[in-house]
Amino acid sequence: MSDISVGDLVIRRSHGGDIIFKVTDIFRNELSQKEHCYLKGLHMRLVADAPIDDVEKINAEDLRNEIVRMESMHNDSLKRVMMRRSMDRERVELNRSEQSKKYSFFDIPGRVLHLDGDEEYLRMCLKTYGQLNIEAIGRHIDESKQPEAVPDLLKEYRPDILVVTGHDALSGGNKDMKDINNYRNSKYYIQSVINARLFEPSRDDLVIFAGACQSYFEAILAAGANFASSPTRIFIHAYDPVFIAEKVAFTPINKIVDINDAITASVTGIEGVGGVETRGKFRLGMPKTSNR
Repeated sequence: MSDISVGDLVIRRSHGGDIIFKVTDIFRNELSQKEHCYLKGLHMRLVADAPIDDVEKINAEDLRNEIVRMESMHNDSLKRVMMRRSMDRERVELNRSEQSKKYSFFDIPGRVLHLDGDEEYLRMCLKTYGQLNIEAIGRHIDESKQPEAVPDLLKEYRPDILVVTGHDALSGGNKDMKDINNYRNSKYYIQSVINARLFEPSRDDLVIFAGACQSYFEAILAAGANFASSPTRIFIHAYDPVFIAEKVAFTPINKIVDINDAITASVTGIEGVGGVETRGKFRLGMPKTSNR
């Protein structure tokens, strides 16, 4: 009898232990009559299933090393963002008139509505939005229910940026990347984008990021998203949508988001995230009063 239980952190032997997963359920496969388990990535937006005899618990040292590595990547991304903002503010200060230098600016970055199929990832992302000084509303909604939830939430919160994410996967035995049926959740992200565009057609008025690991990048963009995953069908990091949203939220409204800079700001990079030219959502105001 296997010693694997729901909640265990495991790796897959058949994949060389490349990703750490959490076991979310254990079931008996109807065809093989063998025990299988459902898995979700610890830091990657990937869902999978595997025979239970293909997984093994990760040892404490490897887990500790993985957590340290991921936290280091996260902190490095935060530092790069803050450094970029500091340089942007310095450029603004240099161009100010002598009279305006008597007063301080205040910032109004874009507001985010973040729908996530994974509650743990949602909490992680909301914490990071807070660290980045971005106002974000988060909702944990299963991927299959996101399309029907999008219109009412957009009407209620009127965000500048919509993030629709969670988990996804391209079926292992299917290499036809143009068949939507070979993706676990891409059809829901596509429909969510379509429904959002019925509410707000303009890519500049509502900026949308949609997708997760191995998602159908081209179809999500064609549906109306500004940014999507995953161009080369690789796994994306839990924080990728956040850092894309941050770049849009803090790019001035009179400027176009530099696509290369936005993609570079993500954890995964150009193989995991792509998009189209998009106008920023940041507004600078003055003077800053004692009430702010």
